[in-house]
This record gives sequence, structure tokens and C-alpha cells, in this order.
Amino acid sequence: MFSSLGDLPVTAFQLASVPITAQPLVEPTGLLAALTNSVFVAMIVMVIIYFLVRAGTKSRTLIPGPVQNGVEFVFEFLYNQVEQVVGPKVAPRAFPLLCTIFVYVLVANWFGLLPGVGTIGIGHEGTQMGFLGLSAEPKIPLLRPATADMNLTLAIAMCSMVVWFYITMVETGPVEFVKHIFAPKGGLTGVMKFVLIPIFLFVGVIEVVSIIFRPVTLSLRLFGNVFAGENLLHAMTTLGDTFGLGSTLSFISKIGFTLPFYFLEILVGVLQATVFALLCAVYIQLSTAHEEEDH
Repeated sequence: MFSSLGDLPVTAFQLASVPITAQPLVEPTGLLAALTNSVFVAMIVMVIIYFLVRAGTKSRTLIPGPVQNGVEFVFEFLYNQVEQVVGPKVAPRAFPLLCTIFVYVLVANWFGLLPGVGTIGIGHEGTQMGFLGLSAEPKIPLLRPATADMNLTLAIAMCSMVVWFYITMVETGPVEFVKHIFAPKGGLTGVMKFVLIPIFLFVGVIEVVSIIFRPVTLSLRLFGNVFAGENLLHAMTTLGDTFGLGSTLSFISKIGFTLPFYFLEILVGVLQATVFALLCAVYIQLSTAHEEEDH
């Protein structure tokens, strides 16, 4: 046991060694440079969702089987939630986006918690033992959680804003959208309306700036939570080795220290998928609800 912090080895301050950028799986030349370990996982998650949905919808029957019943339950539950937020009129257009975001982000978050993600890789470095104490730590992990890559979270956020803009233009039109942002609210008339116009114009500019920053806040929130969770789990699995507890105690500590945070990350995966989809739904509701109020 170390007598003071000054006696700790340097590796004690390098627990969070999950790289912030994804690593290429092949020689980074041409189009293959885009094939990183996070892109590889993103494609695996997409294939998993496709086959699950396909298995539940390709042979639908009046008496559904377990897979069909599960898929229909998920879709019906999510549609009801979307309808409660954006309203029955906008729900048919908004549901494909919001359902896709929730399901994909949830599966991607949970896939990153599977054994082997981040521990199975190409090449090895150092002499640190792996999770089961059988191999050295991988130099380039073959599997990296997709949502722990800022490129993916930003791409999802940008796509959601494109669909948000399309739905808004279809439901309200450009003129009503501009009036919704800049025009005086509350049915003001007379002199008071002209007095408050500069204030509403200023508030409209702030609203435009907030809309521009929505993809940044959406992507950073998801990326930050998942990436922090990955570093936390990595720190817990290497804590025993860092403090030199020996092979047996280190192996026990890998399980004992990691298990509580593992279940916490399962909950975080659900919460982050819910928050991302819910915020997108709220953005759609805010930009389309005023049309219903006018009728």
C-alpha cells in the first residue's frame, strides 16, 4: 500500500485511457480511412436493429409470435409517447425520426456495455492484463461504443434538425415560422404592439441562435455521458492493478468495483436515448403547436 499520493505510480493518474477519438481499423488511406472502430460498431448496431425489426414484421399474423409481439409493443408504446408530445396531427411525420433516434441510440449505448467492446483489439501494448486476466490490453480496440464518438452523435443531431426543419415547413410554412419567431405574441394591438416590436425582434434573434446551437448541445450531451461512462468503467477495471493488489485481488476488484457502475450505465443508456428523442420531440412541438392554437 502506498504511503502518500506522491508514491503512486504514474499510471494511477492515467486510469481514464479511453481515447477521445476513434481509431482506424485499417491503413488510413482513401475511403477506408473512414472505417474506424466506432463506425464498425455503428454498422453492427444498424444490422442488429434491421434484422430484429425484419423478423417481427416480415410474416405478420393475427396471433403474433414473441418477436412480432415485442416489435409491435415497442412501436405502439413509442408512438403513443410521441403523440402525447407533438400532437396527433404531427405525430405521423415525427414518429419515424423520433422512434429511429430512440431505438438506435438505446441499442448503441447498450451494445457498448457488452463484454469484449473496448477489450478485444488489434495488437497489444504494455503488460497490463485484460478484463479476464488472459491477455494484454489492446492497442487498437476492434469495437468502440458508437455513441462515444462525437462524429456519430453530431451526425444524428444534424439529421434530426434537418427533419425538424422539414416538418416545420410542411406544417406551418416559412411565413408562419418567421412570424412565430419574430412577431409579437399574445394578440397585442395598437401602440403597445409597435412599442414591443424591438423586444420581440431581439428575442427572435436569441431564438435563432439557440436553434443553431441545438445540434451542438444534443450531440455533446450524448457523447459526454457515454464517453465518461466508458472511462469510468475502464478506471474501475484497472483500479486493482493500479494499486498493486495482486492477481487474485485484482481480478475480484475488477468485478466488485465495476458491477455497480455497469448497472448504472445500463440506466444511463436508457436515459440518454430518452432525453435525446424527447428534446427532438419538444423542438418539433414548439415550432408546430402555434398553428393548432390559431384554429
